Amino acid sequence: MHEEIYGIVPPLTTPFRPDDTIDEDALRADARYMIEVARVHGLAVCGSTGEGHTLTTAETRRITQIVAQEVKGRVPLITGIITESTGAAIERGRAVKDLGVAALQVTPPHYIFRPDDDALLRHYEALAKGTGMPIIIYNVVPSVYLSPQLLTRIITGVEGVIGVKQSAGDLKLLADLLLMLGNRGRIMSATDAVLYPSFVLGAHGAIAAILAAAPTLCVQLWDAVQAGDHKRALTLHEKLLPIWNGIWGDNLPANVKCAEELQGRKAGVPRAPMPASSPAQAAKIREALHRAGLV
Repeated sequence: MHEEIYGIVPPLTTPFRPDDTIDEDALRADARYMIEVARVHGLAVCGSTGEGHTLTTAETRRITQIVAQEVKGRVPLITGIITESTGAAIERGRAVKDLGVAALQVTPPHYIFRPDDDALLRHYEALAKGTGMPIIIYNVVPSVYLSPQLLTRIITGVEGVIGVKQSAGDLKLLADLLLMLGNRGRIMSATDAVLYPSFVLGAHGAIAAILAAAPTLCVQLWDAVQAGDHKRALTLHEKLLPIWNGIWGDNLPANVKCAEELQGRKAGVPRAPMPASSPAQAAKIREALHRAGLV
C-alpha cells in the first residue's frame, strides 16, 4: 500500500539559469529547506511545477539524483514523468530506477488524441511491468482526464499502480474517487484551492504547487486536520487560498518561483517559452504572502 507516501509532498521547482542550465546548488538548497525547515513528509521532482514537460531523460535523472542525495532516505522521493508515449515513459522510469525513488508520477499520453479507457489501462500496466517501479497516475490532463471509475479500475486491477495524484478543483470527483477506491490505493490531492476539505474527506496527502510556494503553512494545515483542530485548519486555509489565487495562471511554475524568491529561496527562471511572473502577478503574490505572514 506504500503508506510511507502521505502528507505534504511538495513538487520542487527546477531552478534554471538564464543560460537554460540547471542550478544544482539552488536545487540542493531547496531540497534541504523542505526537509529540515518546512519538515515536509516527502518530495516530488520533475512534475508540472518542476517544468517536467521541458526536461530530457538525462535531466530527469540528474535532478532525481541530486535530490536523492539531499534526501538521504529521510522522506520518500517521487519522480514525475510527462511524455507522449508508453515507450518514452518506460525509458525515463528506467533511467531513475537505481536512485531510490519511491514511485513514479506519470501523466497519460495527451497529445491531441485521447487513448480509450482500455488503452490507458494498458499504458499504465506496461509502465508498471516495464519499469518494475510503483506508479502513481498523475490525473491532470484535461483532454485525457481519467474518471473515478477508470482510476479505480486501473489501481485495483493493475499490479504496481499504487495510487493517483488527483488534480483540478472538483471536490465531487475527489469525493467519488475516495468512496470508490477506499484504502486500496494512495490518493494524493492536487486541489490546491481546497486542500483543507480534501484532507477532511480522507485524501492521504497532497502533491500540489501551493506546497512548494508555502510549505510551512501546508504542513501546519495537514497537522491541524489530523489533530481535529478545524478552527486552526480554517484559519490556515484562509491564508493559503489568496496565495493560490496569486500564483494561479498559465505560467504557474514561474509564479511559484516568484513566491519562493520573495521568501528568500533561490528559484531561478522559467524555461522558455514560459514567461516570468508579470509585475502585476508579482505584486499580487507579494501581498498574499505578506498577509499570510511569510514575507
